[in-house]
Amino acid sequence: MSSIESTDGTTEVGSDGAGTRPPRSRLRTVIQGALGLGLAAFLLAWGVPHFADTTWSEIWRVLSRVPVGTALLLLGGVVVGLYCYTFTLTGSMRGLRHWQALIVNVAGSSVGNLLPGGGAAGLAATYTICRSWGFSRRDISTSAIVTGVWNVLARIALPVLAILGLLAGNDQDVPTKLEDLAVAGALSGSVILAVFVSILASERAAIAIGQGLDKVIGRLWKRRSMSVRSLVVDLRARINDVVRSGWLSMTLGLVGFFGVYYLLFLLCAHTTGVDLPYGQLFAAYAIGRLLTAVGVTPGGLGVTEAATTVALVGWGAGSAEAGATVVLFSLFTHFMEVPLGALGWAAWSVSPKKAPAEETATDQEPADE
Repeated sequence: MSSIESTDGTTEVGSDGAGTRPPRSRLRTVIQGALGLGLAAFLLAWGVPHFADTTWSEIWRVLSRVPVGTALLLLGGVVVGLYCYTFTLTGSMRGLRHWQALIVNVAGSSVGNLLPGGGAAGLAATYTICRSWGFSRRDISTSAIVTGVWNVLARIALPVLAILGLLAGNDQDVPTKLEDLAVAGALSGSVILAVFVSILASERAAIAIGQGLDKVIGRLWKRRSMSVRSLVVDLRARINDVVRSGWLSMTLGLVGFFGVYYLLFLLCAHTTGVDLPYGQLFAAYAIGRLLTAVGVTPGGLGVTEAATTVALVGWGAGSAEAGATVVLFSLFTHFMEVPLGALGWAAWSVSPKKAPAEETATDQEPADE
């Protein structure tokens, strides 16, 4: 799934939401991305078998027994899950069709999750594709912000739901780390939601929040060309309009996406021989989905697999089986985005193009006079 977030504080944002990045910032982003890929490879190669207390030969032995029919079912499930997410994208950008949203999703995810630059690369891909279809910079930037908030809130909610499910099922073996994640998720989610709702509900609150952030950022970062207050006020009206009309579509899209992927996780566990209660499997899945937001590696690659393996083994899953479950799930939900992304880029290359909205408006000005 495409996740669009800019983590580099040097990006300059204009009133239309477009950003320009200095060469030094680009080099630093590439270096950070390369280091992230290296860390991800290390965590996959060493971390998964280490935390599962097994070896890669044992993991491959389990994976070799996966039927072809199951692999095809997993692939089909990934496509269904990605299509569910198109409702989130179409809800955040008026005029975007589902087939276009699917292209944006797979193409943006393929570069954002696997190439150096992470979120910046995914944002650049999304910007290029959507601009070629005639969408304005403001529409694209607003969609990126709204879907980013929705994704963060959804990932934070998952551990909370997991802990509630375990407690409701009288499962007393609730890991302390999961409890900490649930508490942290509840607190941080509440803060993010409160700030977001305050900005949407009250212009005075938006101005106050923007001024407060300006003061904090001003102390930490003296040389900056962006006023958070101006940005918040400018974005408020756009975001308010999008959320008012698209909140249900965006929410249902994320529920469908995470729901389908949980079913795929259950299928992976069943196929590899992990026999745990559904509540514990959902908790392990929730931990992994939350950690996909970790920015140290592209898409949280390596971090999510290591943490999910620890959870499964901690609840009593076999070492090789737990490692195989995590690897199989990651193979289809993360690495499969490479060939799907290639298909997405190919589909975009032959799709009908349209002049961006700003250029069309500019071209029509002389005629209107």
